[in-house]
Amino acid sequence: MRIRKKSPKPSARRPPLYFVGYRGTVPAPEELKTWYDLEYGGPLMLRADEQAAESWHAGHGPWTAHIVMPLPATHVAGLKEQLAWEHEHVGAVAPSIVPPRDMPDTILFAARLARGLTLLTQGTAYDITTNQYVNPSDWKDRPLTHFVVSDHIPIMQGEDEQSRRTWCYTLGLSKFGVDELEMFLPAGLPDQPSRDVLRETADELTRTGQSPKVGSHIRVGLLGQSVEIANHRTAAPAGRMLGFREIRILP
Repeated sequence: MRIRKKSPKPSARRPPLYFVGYRGTVPAPEELKTWYDLEYGGPLMLRADEQAAESWHAGHGPWTAHIVMPLPATHVAGLKEQLAWEHEHVGAVAPSIVPPRDMPDTILFAARLARGLTLLTQGTAYDITTNQYVNPSDWKDRPLTHFVVSDHIPIMQGEDEQSRRTWCYTLGLSKFGVDELEMFLPAGLPDQPSRDVLRETADELTRTGQSPKVGSHIRVGLLGQSVEIANHRTAAPAGRMLGFREIRILP
């Protein structure tokens, strides 16, 4: 007997990737569809939930996501104050739950929808994982025509005051169900080499969809650079606790 493979379904239970703050009315589904098809070829399929008109199921090929515009008042109590927004309404975009190998394209699809809703409403998107605000003009630098890891996983920098080191780390790998990455370097040294290694390693982990074990080695980049997973810990650089894997470049 053949087992029929089920396609992933959008789920309102999946935590959203983006909040979208806006004023005025919600764009009509046809507006979002027309914009999306012009930008990305489409066809974008939108279907309203029979029991909740503000809830949409979105699909493009094998990729699916869930849109709620606007969120119920019970869901946004205190949220506008927390985000320091003056927007009257808040919507949300959540991707479907899919296998790790399909996560990059699914995250890309959700980001495209958030971009479209931001442009059509002239509102502001808030990337929940990376703690970044994205205005309409900011999306112009992120066309999202194909998956580029730096569009979704910025490299951040902080200070490890206790050890007097520079802390470089990713913020966004948790979107893909993977621990964030970090590197430490002596204060005063240029951080670009570490940023490059973090970006290349993050790119590799979005493909595998697994957090590597401490002690394991990974080959990354076009030159075949090898890194070691040296440590595992938790930290909260963006206000919420995340898992981090420290990487070190192997000679």
